[in-house]
Amino acid sequence: MIRPSPTLTGDIVVLRRLRPDEVEDMVRVVEEAIPHLRPWMAWAAGEFDPDDVRAHIAETDAKWEAGTDFTYAITVGGEIAGRVSLMPRVGEGGLEIGYWLHPAYVGLGAATESTSLLVKAAFELPGIEFVDIVHDTANTLSGAIPRKLGFTEIARTSPPQEPITSGEDGVDVRWRITRDEFHQNGP
Repeated sequence: MIRPSPTLTGDIVVLRRLRPDEVEDMVRVVEEAIPHLRPWMAWAAGEFDPDDVRAHIAETDAKWEAGTDFTYAITVGGEIAGRVSLMPRVGEGGLEIGYWLHPAYVGLGAATESTSLLVKAAFELPGIEFVDIVHDTANTLSGAIPRKLGFTEIARTSPPQEPITSGEDGVDVRWRITRDEFHQNGP
């Protein structure tokens, strides 16, 4: 089974699989980021439970081993700054990228570079012909990333794919880049 590299390195970020000894660090980062994430992420909208974070980390690790989802810790200067994932929930031949950052790392280019690294990694996998990003129309910061990276907006849908949170308006924007577009425009 072919998987992306467990470590992807950019100028700002290093993406890597979370090590077992870092689980508690990730729990702390999530806990600190919850107020920032709560308006945008359905999973962050409820009460914070460290056990939920630990369970999610175990689940993403099992999915990596199964070759179905690939979730990375985003690190900046060796510190955990967030998470980014390649997920197969968009149908055959495609992957969706999801991302979040601790607020201390917003505005540094970390999410954009992380996404760029994952797009490149996705197209190195056999059978992947497109990559999607989905965000709520109200989340303009998330929307800036696919625009910067050459994605094309392909749809606006309501109801959204996940429950609506306090900052959202309930309309998902779906962006896509194809393998051909990626290779024409360069990584």
